[in-house]
Amino acid sequence: MRSEQETVRAVERYADTVRRLCMIHLKSYHDTEDIFQTVFLKYVLSSVVFENEEHEKAWFIRVTINACHDLLRNFFRSHMVPLEEALHQAAELSPDHSEVLEAVRALPAKYRDVVYLHYYEGYTAGETARILGKNVNTVYTLLTRSRQILREKLGGDANE
Repeated sequence: MRSEQETVRAVERYADTVRRLCMIHLKSYHDTEDIFQTVFLKYVLSSVVFENEEHEKAWFIRVTINACHDLLRNFFRSHMVPLEEALHQAAELSPDHSEVLEAVRALPAKYRDVVYLHYYEGYTAGETARILGKNVNTVYTLLTRSRQILREKLGGDANE
């Protein structure tokens, strides 16, 4: 079990990342808060020794994505319609980028993670491939296709 000091440091460092990932996947403020608590509880109870800060951050990203996917696989959850409140909550998290965030959230599931990790977290394609367990060429393909989809949705020039 981790100390209170370690836990506070982790929350300060990774809270925004965990919440943004959850909002992209779940589109619900309340589900985001539930997963947020779950992720940090797993951290507190975990005995994983991290090699460095990047390893720790990758652990948080992977655990968050897995927790979101687990929630989305839930039968009752998959038959619910997301609340309109999601757009309002997304705008509160990042008011300057709410239109882009909405477009990213609307991407097919296979594109969301790579876009988030590459553009929001700044990971390279190779790092993203390692975190998601995908081939690096697959990540490049997903990024290219997602950029095209986002250009079309946001009205950008296809030659940019």
